[in-house]
Amino acid sequence: MTVVPLAIAVDPRYCRWRHQFSLFISHDPWFRPMAIQAARKYPNLAEYYQKNATKFWDNFYKRHKNKFFKDRHYLEKDWGQYFSDDANSANVKVLLEVGCGAGNTIFPLIAAYPELYVQACDISPHAIALVKSHAEFKEDRVNAFLCDVTVDNLLERINPSSVDVITLPDGYVLLRDYAIGDFAQVKLENKNQMISEGFYVRGDGTCSFYFSEDFLSTLFFQAGFNTVDISTYCKQIKNSHKNITMDRRWVRAVFKNLE
Repeated sequence: MTVVPLAIAVDPRYCRWRHQFSLFISHDPWFRPMAIQAARKYPNLAEYYQKNATKFWDNFYKRHKNKFFKDRHYLEKDWGQYFSDDANSANVKVLLEVGCGAGNTIFPLIAAYPELYVQACDISPHAIALVKSHAEFKEDRVNAFLCDVTVDNLLERINPSSVDVITLPDGYVLLRDYAIGDFAQVKLENKNQMISEGFYVRGDGTCSFYFSEDFLSTLFFQAGFNTVDISTYCKQIKNSHKNITMDRRWVRAVFKNLE
């Protein structure tokens, strides 16, 4: 089998943000005891949430299962050219998703692209179990495995024939995540749950980072990737039940190996 390097979908919850963190007091009464416990045990909150990330995300998927995130059918529209089959080629396209969760990216893509093969990992054992129990899971289309890419050697966890998906010059990184100014960021900041610039902790202990285009471009350039495309997508969502309008913002980017 010839492998065509395609993409790495990176989940920023795996990134080790190397900032100095100070104690904060949240206005969320449910969250405050956890913050105090963390401050007592660790010199900074970064260490606490990094060491306990697996526990918090595993609890998240135990509680929400596959009901929290919607299936990401928009990826076909945004990045279909990276997934589509070449009728004149016998090559197999391989996608590596880092932070696959319950499979909301995996299953829409393998349904839309019959020749696509997905390597998928997550730090949550429960998330991996949800992927493998999905009605559309097939071992000849998906390899789902437990891995914390900030600690484990990813190249020891995937099929050797797929290693070049990461390193070849024509391999791509596709990233979509929260952008600065997002409604959720503003809400967390108002509750005083910011750990450092752009980095926030939710009430359940899971964390999120809100990116600017300049920050992402610089981050990937330093790692040896050129920015192919980057933009910020904005959408207003009306919550009729709560009578609020939410300004949601996501950054979408494509990076390519410079080598």
